[in-house]
Amino acid sequence: MNIEKTEWTVPESAWFKSSHSTGSGGECVEIASGAAVHIRDSKDLTRSALSVSPAAWAAFVGFAIAQAS
Repeated sequence: MNIEKTEWTVPESAWFKSSHSTGSGGECVEIASGAAVHIRDSKDLTRSALSVSPAAWAAFVGFAIAQAS
């Protein structure tokens, strides 16, 4: 099996911070969406972003909202 690391080029202007992130260095999650949804930790940009399908992201958000209720 051959595993290859793929790098996606996402322009900085495409990223936006979660409304639940704080300005005081708390939970800083940013996402960028397009053909895939990219998720990254804005406190550590040296790490690769996680990329998932829009359907997987929608399922995660739906689950998170249900758990918060």
